[in-house]
Amino acid sequence: MKRATIYIEEDLHRALKIKAAEVSSSVSELVNQSIRESLAEDLEDLQAFKERESEPSLDFETFLKGLKSNGAL
Repeated sequence: MKRATIYIEEDLHRALKIKAAEVSSSVSELVNQSIRESLAEDLEDLQAFKERESEPSLDFETFLKGLKSNGAL
C-alpha cells in the first residue's frame, strides 16, 4: 500500500470518521473503496462510449426539432 497526503474538507472528514466508526472500517478503507467505485464507473462509461462509437451522431438542435415535430415538445 502507498501512503499519500490528501486534503479533505472538514465536514467531509467528520462524516468519513463517523461512517468509518459505524461500519467498523478505517477512513483509509472508505476512501480506497470510493476511489475504486469511481474508477470502475469511469471504466463502464468508457466501455459504453466504445460500444456506441459507430452510432450516427445527432446534434442537439436536430434532436429538439424532432421532438417538436413529434409533438413531444
